[in-house]
Amino acid sequence: MKPLHGLERKLLLSLKDGGGLLEDIASRANMNIDQARRAVEWLKSKGMINIDEKVHNKIEILEEGKKAVEKGLPERRLLEILKRLNGEAKLDELSKAFGSTSQEFSAALGHAKSKGLISTLSIEGKVIVRLKYDQELIEESLLRKINEKVLFFEELSEEEKKALNGLMKRPNYLTIKPFKIINISLTELGKKTAEAIKEVKEIDFLTSDLIISGKWREHKLRPLDLEAKTPTIYPGKKHPVQHFIDEVREAFVALGFEEILGPIIQPAFWNFDALFVPQDHPAREMQDTFYVSKLKEIKIANSNLIEKVSRTHINGWNTGSKGWGYNWVLDEAKKLVLRTHTTAVTVKYLADHKVSEAKVFSVDKVFRNEKLDPKHLAELHQIEGIMVGKKVNLRDLMGILSEFYKILGLRKVKFWPTYFPYTEPSLQSIVYVEGFGWMELCGMGIFRPEVTLPLGVKNPVLAWGGGLERIIMAKLKLDDIRELYENNLGWLRKVPLCL
Repeated sequence: MKPLHGLERKLLLSLKDGGGLLEDIASRANMNIDQARRAVEWLKSKGMINIDEKVHNKIEILEEGKKAVEKGLPERRLLEILKRLNGEAKLDELSKAFGSTSQEFSAALGHAKSKGLISTLSIEGKVIVRLKYDQELIEESLLRKINEKVLFFEELSEEEKKALNGLMKRPNYLTIKPFKIINISLTELGKKTAEAIKEVKEIDFLTSDLIISGKWREHKLRPLDLEAKTPTIYPGKKHPVQHFIDEVREAFVALGFEEILGPIIQPAFWNFDALFVPQDHPAREMQDTFYVSKLKEIKIANSNLIEKVSRTHINGWNTGSKGWGYNWVLDEAKKLVLRTHTTAVTVKYLADHKVSEAKVFSVDKVFRNEKLDPKHLAELHQIEGIMVGKKVNLRDLMGILSEFYKILGLRKVKFWPTYFPYTEPSLQSIVYVEGFGWMELCGMGIFRPEVTLPLGVKNPVLAWGGGLERIIMAKLKLDDIRELYENNLGWLRKVPLCL
């Protein structure tokens, strides 16, 4: 037989003389109700007790019902007034003496007349109310019983049930709620076990006082059931998105990259112009970008850099390009936007540091004026990295990105040619996610001279970037990207720490 907990032994001993309601048994065993419930569940799983559960209808008294117990039912108060007026009164005089709302007076009059306690007659156009007889009402005694003790509908006599139905029709008098009654008794195994139990001083753990004094010899250390089921515990943990962001950061750092940060609100100059995106490009329109209304950046960059970027757009400047061939407008570049990519931070980093060699990354929020659906968010995270060096090339870019994915547990990677506005050549990376299949992730390429030369960067710049949430969706096998941010506690508890 499995060892018994101290609470189980106490409950078994209290049941030796007979079963009963859970509350009564808990009181006999000198246990609180929660301890008794716990012991009952344990003993039930061991086949030592029977549990008979029945649902009864518990009657509860409400505010108006309590008021009636204290001051009397409206019809009772009406009778008392009539007795003081010698058993007869005009209707208007009686209403004035009643001293309550017209609705309550009408109710009192109606109840008293329907029970035959009063009669009415008309004399010279005046309604007279007379007291016929006075007796205790069954509704009154029933209300007192309900107020004094727990009462169930099943316990009432037929006459009391009829009275109860009448009281239930009165607003805010009574209510009936289902109430579970648990009756407990011992099984044959439980009876045998209870007979064999001996009173033993049992302790849960040893203390220094028990050991030093030697009193531990007088006690029995409570045995532990190592096979017992334990409750599920949900410890605090990071949100799966934040957890994956940390993994991405660790992957970049492991590859020798340094993190850079920048503001969420950026001038259009850094978000678009410095990246050689023309001012009439569709991506800059309101349906794709969030603009900050009525505000512009006063100083977007030094005048020398602005001149180089503007001339690159107009005629290509000294980059070997023909540019876009339009009139570049400074005011357009000064508009403030919620950055659409973290490349705005990257390109400003290059302009500020004019590095000949660098390995930097960012994992941060970006904003797109998208309609929310299972595949798109207006606010999301972008993974971005760049590598600057004299001899770096596209093969290096494919190698570093393959290694990056490998650290994240994505070992199957493919690349194919594509087009991006500010890289040439450009590639798209496709990775295989277990249980999901092949999916497009990061766009990548080498920054065009139209981007790097105006910034003062002469060495090749390898760059890549992509959405973070898409990888998490694939790893967690989600069909709807919005589930990541719905704060569904049940789902968050079940998400594994290792994606």
